[in-house]
Amino acid sequence: MTKKPLHNFHIPVMGLAYTIDSPIRVAQYGISSVISIIDDEILEKMKNFYSQKFNLEYFGISTKTEDYRAKRVTAYLDMVDDIVNEKFESFKQEISKNKEALKDFIAMLPNTSDLKNSLQNLIQNSNWSSTVKSFIETIQPGSIDVNIMTKVDKDNYQNNEQLPVMYNDAHASLRGFASSKLSSSMVLSAGMNPRLYSYMEEFEDFFPDENGKIKKKIILKVSDFRSAMIQGNFLAKKGLWVSEYRIESGLNCGGHAFATEGMLLGPIMEEFKQKKNDLIQSAHALMTAALEQKGKPTIHEPLQMKITVQGGVGTSEEHEFLLAYYNVDSVGWGSPFLLVPEATSVDRETRSLLLQAKEQDFYLSNISPLGVPFNTVKGTSNDVLKHQKEAKGKYGSSCPKKLLALNKEFSQEGTCTASRKYQDIKLKELSGIRENLTEKEFNKRKSEITDKACLCVGLVNSAYLEQNLEIKGEKQGVVICPGPNIAFFDKEVSLSEMVQHIYGNTNIISDSQRPNMFINELKMYVDYLKKEISESAVQITHSQTKKWNAFRKNVLEGIAYYHELFKASSYFSNGLSTINLQLQEYRLQLTAIEIPQVEK
Repeated sequence: MTKKPLHNFHIPVMGLAYTIDSPIRVAQYGISSVISIIDDEILEKMKNFYSQKFNLEYFGISTKTEDYRAKRVTAYLDMVDDIVNEKFESFKQEISKNKEALKDFIAMLPNTSDLKNSLQNLIQNSNWSSTVKSFIETIQPGSIDVNIMTKVDKDNYQNNEQLPVMYNDAHASLRGFASSKLSSSMVLSAGMNPRLYSYMEEFEDFFPDENGKIKKKIILKVSDFRSAMIQGNFLAKKGLWVSEYRIESGLNCGGHAFATEGMLLGPIMEEFKQKKNDLIQSAHALMTAALEQKGKPTIHEPLQMKITVQGGVGTSEEHEFLLAYYNVDSVGWGSPFLLVPEATSVDRETRSLLLQAKEQDFYLSNISPLGVPFNTVKGTSNDVLKHQKEAKGKYGSSCPKKLLALNKEFSQEGTCTASRKYQDIKLKELSGIRENLTEKEFNKRKSEITDKACLCVGLVNSAYLEQNLEIKGEKQGVVICPGPNIAFFDKEVSLSEMVQHIYGNTNIISDSQRPNMFINELKMYVDYLKKEISESAVQITHSQTKKWNAFRKNVLEGIAYYHELFKASSYFSNGLSTINLQLQEYRLQLTAIEIPQVEK
């Protein structure tokens, strides 16, 4: 029987390093979190740092070692597992002897937890310590999950010779996780990579054993039901089971913002609620046939499939609503944890910037070399350094890591669009046609080239700065990727305070005017459509107008859905009149948007 997790929230991956060591910080309390495993360099540095701190025997793996990328991933994850288990055992010892520590632990558990009620009753007894021990043996640490952005799968070269596909970045990360001793989950995000998905077949740990137990589980981060069905069935045909679908609100998340075609989170969750059984049955039938064909143990009953959700959640009422109404298994709380020093790896200067920033300081930028909108905040040290360099006529980064060197325009090996090499060529091309452009058009095109920032370095520097680790190479500063929801959190809090806020036992939001999470997302989609239309090219195509019309139609349908949802729900009753007014306001704004027509 699988043990039930202690908590019904999780900490999703943030950036390349903001959650790089979160399991070491929070797993002993039963809190699950996700590590990005695409950058082997930061993993190696953090492994060496923690090996010294905890006096562990882990040795350095140089870039000259064969398959060093995968080996670094494995070594780091094995070390995190060792530290988490050690911390968990000492934590169990502490709460079985120290009444105050036990009370603190109980205070962090969800109010609906059976364990919480049992422990609260036990603690009244005079011989509580001996009885508590048997209860504590049933708990388990939070999961050490990992994240791979499937598109970050650059080909790699040695002596100008392309290496086999298994040495591509995402493939090597996957192999590193598969070879580790962890029994946890791999979150695949940013869309489908069939080649990478097929590679999973090579590792036994991803398949169920004769008891239906899977050592390495698969979590797919998806934005809609259709995508979940397609990807889930693709994997099931290989005998692989998706243990969890993690639905993320498109624009209302941290990091890369993948806008849906105007589909809002509520209607998306409704479809998962109604059709979850279709996902299970379809995948089970395909997986059973595939396992039979491979001669592996077949599974007669469908395995557990979780549905979880994240993006823009900020109050205990929103948290409870998602759990109760959509029957989700867990809710992801990301950006607010950037203000919890016990949980995430953020340097003091950047955390201070987040605390002081107002709603208008958080914005969807064009800084990502992937060409996908990217959530960030004004005034980061990366921003400041970039402007200083540009004032001297210097553009682009030295590109030391090349994780996002995916553009094949000028080189078969790939170039990053944030690199100096790429931007110099592009700016030269632009200068060549300057006389044909207006000043406004020229500046717009120049910004499109130079806006890009080096995320590979910018997204890990905060972790280096926090631990006083040496940062080599060109000064790049820090890039941070908070979701816009963080604007309503304005104080640094302890882990216990944040968890108690999630469960409604305290409130850390001072702004009582914070809009409901669904309204926040709706506003972003309306603003996004307006911006898309206003920044479109002079030549409008038929497919663009078709896309915008469909987008608006979906958002309007989402508003109609929310009207009905809030009318029937017992949640959010205090703010219902405001919510209805906001829904009407955005409906009017949408219908007033003029979608350009294609000239015949």
